[in-house]
Amino acid sequence: MSSDNSRMEEILEEARRNRELKDKSYRGRALKLFPWICARCGREFEGKRMRELTVHHKDHDHDNNPPDGSNWELLCLYCHDNEHARDEVSQWYDGSSTGSEEDQATLTHKPFDALGELLKKMKTDESK
Repeated sequence: MSSDNSRMEEILEEARRNRELKDKSYRGRALKLFPWICARCGREFEGKRMRELTVHHKDHDHDNNPPDGSNWELLCLYCHDNEHARDEVSQWYDGSSTGSEEDQATLTHKPFDALGELLKKMKTDESK
């Protein structure tokens, strides 16, 4: 029974250490600075759902963690994913592609190539 108690104490001590490390991390600091609300969609978080609230670095530099939290915003998982997806998509459309036309992928599949013939065939089949 004492081995069970000592194992439980070890687990609790490890949990306390992990909690202290988390509180010192930028996420822990952000959770102390800001209300537990997604800055985009406005959803509120508490309890187990707190893990769904993430810290987004506004300048995308994870090493830029000012003590006042000015580079952070709390976003839910969905809004955070959306934020990064928007950045990825914008890179495709920003016109800064340096590759030549030869480097660009060439489309070889033409899905509608035979569509005209198919429609003609359907029209003759309907008239019969």
